[in-house]
Amino acid sequence: MAEQLPVLVSGGGIGGLAAALGLVRQGFNVTVLEQAPEIGEIGAGIQLGPNAFHAFDALGVGEKARGRAVYTDYMVMHDALDEYQVGRIPTDENFRKRFGNPYAVIHRQDIHDSLLEGAQETGRVKFITSTRVERVEQTADTVTVHCTNGNTYTGQALIGADGGKSVVRAQYVNDPPRVTGHVVYRAVVEKNDFPEDLKWNAASIWVGPNCHLVHYPLRGGEQYNVVVTFHSRNKEEWGVTDGSKEEVESYFQGICPKARQLIELPKSWKRWATADREPIDNWVYGRATILGDAAHPTTQYMAQGACMALEDAVTLGEALRAHGNDWTKALALYQRSRVARTARIVLSGREMGRLYHAKGVERLVRNSLWTGRSAERFYDAMEWLYGWNVNNCLAKD
Repeated sequence: MAEQLPVLVSGGGIGGLAAALGLVRQGFNVTVLEQAPEIGEIGAGIQLGPNAFHAFDALGVGEKARGRAVYTDYMVMHDALDEYQVGRIPTDENFRKRFGNPYAVIHRQDIHDSLLEGAQETGRVKFITSTRVERVEQTADTVTVHCTNGNTYTGQALIGADGGKSVVRAQYVNDPPRVTGHVVYRAVVEKNDFPEDLKWNAASIWVGPNCHLVHYPLRGGEQYNVVVTFHSRNKEEWGVTDGSKEEVESYFQGICPKARQLIELPKSWKRWATADREPIDNWVYGRATILGDAAHPTTQYMAQGACMALEDAVTLGEALRAHGNDWTKALALYQRSRVARTARIVLSGREMGRLYHAKGVERLVRNSLWTGRSAERFYDAMEWLYGWNVNNCLAKD
């Protein structure tokens, strides 16, 4: 019987593990197929809005994630040329009351560990590593994946959580990536090596012409995340490589000394040439669907990539609950609930990148945008994003 088969999840990253947890909570057994030799996470720090904590709670791992996060006092933007404070948003008790959860920063590995522990504790998630999905076949009530190592796996549905270069999306959509030309360097720096005058308990960004820099504390303030982004002079190909300090320095000649300290710090860098894709309105292909970066790869400017994957997972589970685990109806509701919201993140990310990297008169306009704005007005503007939770995640029929 098909209903006794597991649900297959392609990808063991944040989205895949969150999907597994959401599915288990609806009574399914799950098999996670991961191409890496072990279940793990690469990268550095990421930011978590209140919506992410609502999702963690809905997936049953809220306390695990909270115990590993660093809670910021504010978010702040400075002009990287002259240190002008463009805007500052408190993320204090009033922020928490407004949105029901905090704003925090965390290492990607710490999110992944929280989700992985939660999945393992259920006893209903099976992990198969060193396995890359190559193609998908379907019948009326089953999905079979064929892997590059010759193995096949059959389930009652397939969740493609296999990242921005998703094989599942490639089979059903096969749309090209949109390479941005923006290059991101990420590194983690130990507390003792980090400048005293930048040890702020804040998500901090320095915005400059065709570039910006980000820093915030990780792991109880024992480390700091450092991210720098610039518009490349060269034609870029989407991917991750080792970076060089010389390249970074060549793009940040004109910025103020205080911000410039950041690029002197890392001993090694990872270099991401970034891309997104045009938003699509169809995520459902029979009994297969996509989730996280496979569904809506985005640039980093909204700091919501992982948050959206977590939301997807919760919404998928809630859609199944609402329709008594009827896959056809549930997947349609999942898609309807997520397409516009995630497209807004993708498109807003593009605009935010332009805002961060403004130069000339546009820079002056940017620097004047939030003059005199109260915290409450900032919160009102963020309501659409941070006000998401498990009780309002489903589209109204």
